[in-house]
Amino acid sequence: MMWILSILAILSVLIWVYLVLARGLFWAADQELEPDLPNPADWPSVVALVPARNEAEVLGETLDTLLEQDYPGPLQIILVDDHSEDGTARAAQALARESKHADRFHVVESDPLPSGWSGKIWALAQGWAHAQARAPEARYLWLTDADIAHWLQNLRDLVAKAEADKLDLVSVMPQLSCESWWERLLIPPFVFFFQKLYPFRWVNNPKRRTAAASGGCILVNLEALNAAGDFRSIKGELIDDCALAARIKAVARERGRGIWLGLGPEAESIRPYEGLMDIWRMVARTAYTQLGCSRRQLFGMVIGMILTYLVPPIAVLGGTYAGMFLPIQDFGAAFGAVVAGMTAWGLMALAAWPTFQRYGQPVAMTLLLPLPALLYTLMTLDSARRHRSGRGGEWKGRAQAAMAGLED
Repeated sequence: MMWILSILAILSVLIWVYLVLARGLFWAADQELEPDLPNPADWPSVVALVPARNEAEVLGETLDTLLEQDYPGPLQIILVDDHSEDGTARAAQALARESKHADRFHVVESDPLPSGWSGKIWALAQGWAHAQARAPEARYLWLTDADIAHWLQNLRDLVAKAEADKLDLVSVMPQLSCESWWERLLIPPFVFFFQKLYPFRWVNNPKRRTAAASGGCILVNLEALNAAGDFRSIKGELIDDCALAARIKAVARERGRGIWLGLGPEAESIRPYEGLMDIWRMVARTAYTQLGCSRRQLFGMVIGMILTYLVPPIAVLGGTYAGMFLPIQDFGAAFGAVVAGMTAWGLMALAAWPTFQRYGQPVAMTLLLPLPALLYTLMTLDSARRHRSGRGGEWKGRAQAAMAGLED
């Protein structure tokens, strides 16, 4: 038994060596908007689209950061009220009237959700249809969520980046809430896993096909969006931000341009996760979709998570315990399991540290990464269960996607 555990621990070490050396340096968490980007010759017209469903509670902290953007060019802000039941539209209009930039702001009431569309994409499509009449000269759409608070020069920096580097999409992953115990345990690993799945350097490399974006803050070039088939091309996607990025990057490659994704404090989510179940629901909504609703990929993910994150602590603890009782001739297997387990666990903690540091977490929290990995694995299994029961994509009381067909 100890020899098997030793072999598994060595395999985990090899996995971490690959992740650290050959996975686009995802763990460095160093992709950020550069300071002091050159100003474009002219500041293009931008339309901000804000899909909102039952967001009256947070608008008081976020809407002002959109209305007061220090942007030299024309800016229109359209909030699409997606059948809210809490007076979101009224709250938004009341807040906008208090701003000196109230003329920038408009509210659109969403039509009923058609079959085959996800709620957020349908809201964005209606917002853009409304914007075309108000700002036909717009060069960019700025897609953001109602619970995101922006630095007042965020849009200026996004546009400057797009113009200077010839990018068809620029996205910043907002800083997520990380105050409660469950947030501190699970949010930095969530960001770490996202970077591992979509290494930002690969996303930002036009020669690689890897594409991703963060839906809380995306600036997209309208020529590229239209060439990609506009919002209709992703109408049924639950992971809409990454689906949009994939289509835009394909178009950008043909146009000799690129896309860019980074981290930074320019955008911050003010929505707290009250407990484990809030985070569980967020992940379970789309995790199985991320795997293509494939049972084979689900099985591979579970095995991969066990080997990568759970085997190291099991090898260290199991090898240490067994080493105290095994006969001397079998001690080598236990010792090998402990050494390999500690090596893999150490590499895991070192790789996670830059992301945990961004969220103000002590280095000791990186050693707990196997626990969040176990919980996220269970969330993904629950996501598969929800899809099989016809509740895939359920969010804020609405199942946005019918049960996905199982591919295999």
